[in-house]
Amino acid sequence: MASEINVSGDEMRARPVTRPAELLEAAPGLIVTQHSGEGKANQYFLRGYNLDHGTDLAITVDGVPVNMRTHAHGQGYADLNWLIPETISAMEVRKGPYFADEGDFSSVGSLHIGLIDRLAKGIAQVTAGSFGYRRLLGMDSAKVGDGTLLVAGEVGTYNGPWDNPDNVRKLNGLVRYSQGTATDGLTAAAMAYSNKWNSTDQVPQRAIISGLIGRFGAEDPSDGGNASRFALSARFAQSDNAGSLKANAYVVRSQFDLFSNFTYFLNNPVLGDQFHQHDDRLMVGANISRTLSGSFVGLPAQTTFGLQSRYDAIDLALINTFQRGFLSNIRSDKVGEGSVGIYGQTTVGWTDWLRTTAGLRADIYDARVNSAFNANNSGHASAALASPKFTMTIGPFNKTEFFIGAGYGVHSNDARGATTTEDPADPTTKLTPSPLLVRGKGAEVGFRSKFIPDLDTSLSVFILNQDSEIVFNGDSGDTSASRPSRRYGFEWTNHYRPRSWIDIEANLAMTHARFLGNNSDQAAVYASLAGYPDAQIGNAPGNYIPNAPAMVASAGVTLGEKTGWFGALRWRYLGSTPLTEDNAFRSSPVSTVNGRIGYRTDNGWRIQLDALNLFNARANQITYAYGSLLRTDPLYGLCYPVQTAPAAVCRNGVMDYVLHPVEPLALRLTLAGTF
Repeated sequence: MASEINVSGDEMRARPVTRPAELLEAAPGLIVTQHSGEGKANQYFLRGYNLDHGTDLAITVDGVPVNMRTHAHGQGYADLNWLIPETISAMEVRKGPYFADEGDFSSVGSLHIGLIDRLAKGIAQVTAGSFGYRRLLGMDSAKVGDGTLLVAGEVGTYNGPWDNPDNVRKLNGLVRYSQGTATDGLTAAAMAYSNKWNSTDQVPQRAIISGLIGRFGAEDPSDGGNASRFALSARFAQSDNAGSLKANAYVVRSQFDLFSNFTYFLNNPVLGDQFHQHDDRLMVGANISRTLSGSFVGLPAQTTFGLQSRYDAIDLALINTFQRGFLSNIRSDKVGEGSVGIYGQTTVGWTDWLRTTAGLRADIYDARVNSAFNANNSGHASAALASPKFTMTIGPFNKTEFFIGAGYGVHSNDARGATTTEDPADPTTKLTPSPLLVRGKGAEVGFRSKFIPDLDTSLSVFILNQDSEIVFNGDSGDTSASRPSRRYGFEWTNHYRPRSWIDIEANLAMTHARFLGNNSDQAAVYASLAGYPDAQIGNAPGNYIPNAPAMVASAGVTLGEKTGWFGALRWRYLGSTPLTEDNAFRSSPVSTVNGRIGYRTDNGWRIQLDALNLFNARANQITYAYGSLLRTDPLYGLCYPVQTAPAAVCRNGVMDYVLHPVEPLALRLTLAGTF
């Protein structure tokens, strides 16, 4: 497709970034941000979707899936804080549900990150910067038998500008053995990661305006968490006269604990609303595919068959806490969730200017939930969906190709939502279980051209429909089902390299996103707030999709050869987004610039200075709008200790902007040497 690209690791590392996952913004139209502490997964935006922490954006590293199903904090949770940027070899970017080998979470896009096999020389690197940023990195490779052993490790700390320092303490390591090539060879890798941090979560705008807290203050300084990940994986590839064979397998053990407070004193007016999310899982999986080259009605053809399997054994808990101390259980579950994906696709070269790929994918899911505190929320759920796929390539004509794609995609929901029948916080409230799998579909047309010398330009026009944006609320332990949605728009990307020492990019993405149909539940909430117009603002039913970006833009220039002076300047823009269905609350646009300047010697030494948020923009990483309650709110006195306001108003709280600011200008100096 026109939106498909491959980005080298060198191109990604040329970007000055605050945190590892921001390197993924090398995918045009993708925004990667953060609304909490540095150990938590980032938040992603693409094609008019607020993808939260990874929903509908499938990410793999070295063939191992990053997205976590039925995760304590959110479906599709994709934490990349363990990724060492210097180990990236390349990233393959795909968008849309048009590829038979792409399964869960890939309806909007997929990112496949590959790792390097070897180094010409070992690397030792130290970075120091503003707000207590410190990082040490060591990497080296050596010939072992018929292959290469690569070892990499990093240790990092960071406080951030927050009044309550993040106090990040991160350890990360990789050992990887490889033989042969990507098409004829094997690799085996072991990874280990541990991180502990404090969080300054999003805070209500009224608390900053009133002076209750500063712009970098926290409502609950005891928020924070810890995470660990240990992974073993292996890959094998072989080619022969008939075609090629690929297989991989993996085992991942991860633990996650997060303490958050997003509504402050709305639910517990005395001790506050902090809660603890716990996720302890073992994830295992194996994939195999066989590609055969042959003919179809006398025309050249290539057919691929594949099988993908995965099983997650998960212990989950949601607990009310006060300053990380236990208060009460909300729910605790053991979940076993397995899936098998079977696919086939055939590419036919009809002429030297026309190629088609037709594919079919079948996904089968099965999950069992054992709820410790409410047997009515235990159960078994299963589902299966078939997804046809099709793409067509026309050209090239004058160095220009045209692309057409259409297909169906699959998105899995939290298994707990598929068996829950009673609200964990109030068993008298009955809930309707959600489907385990949700259908999505999309279509796209576009072109890619190199007609103008040194310029690679592409344009894609797309539409994406989703039957329902059902999400499991890890913050409350229940499920909310939204209506069907539709998004359409375009992406225009440009890459210009007139000289070997200058690389220029400019990208623009525009999307129109709306819910379809009526929201009767939201209409009922709005009616329950009658008589309190301040509470009704932001709660009226509408068709706007909260946090769905209408515009994403970026531009950048990278300068320099392999030795001597080098530099980079990158601008990113996230347009204003609706924050509520009625569009009463909207975020402000976010525009930031990062810069870099440095010098490389011919013996491998390097010194560089990164300037993050170069122009010290007073913007927000993320903005939401929802009801919360502070002790200083007039409504607090109307709801506690004697309730005089209507119960619906007290449940809703004060509608307000809730934000997490962009860090101010920060400098980071890096010194690296080879040995």
